[in-house]
Amino acid sequence: MKTKNLISLLLGACVVSACTWKESAVDNVPATDNVEQMSDVAKMMSDLPLGKEHLDEVFLAVNGSSDNGYDEEYMFSDLFTAPGKGVGGSTKSAYRSPSGSCLRDLITEYVSSRRSTKAGSASEAEDYLNSLSSSDLQIYWPYSDNWDGEEFPIVTFDPGYGSETNYGYRIRMTDSGARVVDSVVVNEAVAQTHPVWVINRNDDCGFTPLDVFSRANGPAPQSASRKLMLKSFTMLRNYDSWFGGASEFFIKCGSVNGFSARTEAEMRNYQPSVTDFVVVVKRRYVGKAVPFDVMLISDFTSQMSKIAFIVVEDDGGTTTNWKCSAMVKINSKSYGFEMDIPYKEKDDIVWRGQIDASFFQEEDEVTGRFGDVLISFALE
Repeated sequence: MKTKNLISLLLGACVVSACTWKESAVDNVPATDNVEQMSDVAKMMSDLPLGKEHLDEVFLAVNGSSDNGYDEEYMFSDLFTAPGKGVGGSTKSAYRSPSGSCLRDLITEYVSSRRSTKAGSASEAEDYLNSLSSSDLQIYWPYSDNWDGEEFPIVTFDPGYGSETNYGYRIRMTDSGARVVDSVVVNEAVAQTHPVWVINRNDDCGFTPLDVFSRANGPAPQSASRKLMLKSFTMLRNYDSWFGGASEFFIKCGSVNGFSARTEAEMRNYQPSVTDFVVVVKRRYVGKAVPFDVMLISDFTSQMSKIAFIVVEDDGGTTTNWKCSAMVKINSKSYGFEMDIPYKEKDDIVWRGQIDASFFQEEDEVTGRFGDVLISFALE
């Protein structure tokens, strides 16, 4: 994009693990299958002697991520460096276990003990732990708000290919205190009623969600100009398999902010700008209006004719551009300002096109359907 008024910045991609282990989490046989790596880690997690304090650690982290506008996720990079820290959180709020034992301690002991009889086991164990802590793997806990604070999780992994069902390891404690692990079938309905930890890959840690941006920058400055505000966002369907988590929507609005030229010559003083931010909508909010109060255009003038508007659901890929234009009027004649709005080639394009400025003036607050989302706007 040419000139930018960015609300959300892409802060960079997460680091991908350099190696994976095959057959079990301690064999150190290189593998290239990402699903196989996630399966290995899920099996390892189910083998750990988890206690209530470890469940609390994960719960604290996923809720911290959620409070910061991300999905209910706990990255292994944080698990090893700052136990209990959610994505976007501070290392100062790390979890302190009552027993002194954190998940990283269980994983470290598990990996080290299973390599004690092999030559070079210490270095191999260290290599694996370093690989895991620098990877983009994470624990995703959908519907974590439904947890009763006691039940142990079912551990599974993202099988890929848009699958909605997979096997998992159900951890439970018997009345006698014995630990039992059962193999069970897991789908989204199970995750809504039982704690499920999904080992998957993080795809939103490089974004700054609207929640984090708003806290960092404070409320929009007051002015006499009319501001175009996005008031609410309703996702009418989930865009990905539940194993992959929430939907990340990029909303991009192109306009000639504050346009008030009286002649064609004065048009040279204006350039189009693009407001660009990301909204993470958790699966539980499908069909529900999520309130926002974010400014799309800071100076909405009567000479604006059309704005360019695009909503995409993030799926990654190579960056490409939508060539579009914002329209303005001078003495009843329409003029276009050309611009390029970037998105990724694998993104789901929810909606893109031009919106007449008159649409926003029909009522105090207007709602439109844009593909499979509803968005409410207001001129203030």
